[in-house]
Amino acid sequence: MSNENSNWEKITDDITEVTNKIKNKIKEEDLAEDLINSLSNTIESTSRLFDNLLNTIDSTIKDEDIKKETKEIIVKINDEISTSIKETGARILNLKDEDSLNEEE
Repeated sequence: MSNENSNWEKITDDITEVTNKIKNKIKEEDLAEDLINSLSNTIESTSRLFDNLLNTIDSTIKDEDIKKETKEIIVKINDEISTSIKETGARILNLKDEDSLNEEE
């Protein structure tokens, strides 16, 4: 009887371990999704911010040379930020894909 109880304890421990692994994996996947959604929202917000900034420059700066130079600087900054965000997003997606591949193996 003792051996039978021991087997059931091992099975229960194994089930608990698998359950915990599943819960942890779900949490990790949720965090990755949250991060991807957050990154997407950041990209959209940044884009709107720069659009508003360009509109403000158009409406407030009267000197055409200053307006043009200012807008060029803003566009360059926007391009740099967009590139950085996209590269970061690609790295996140690659890490997520690598994790998925590792789990399948």
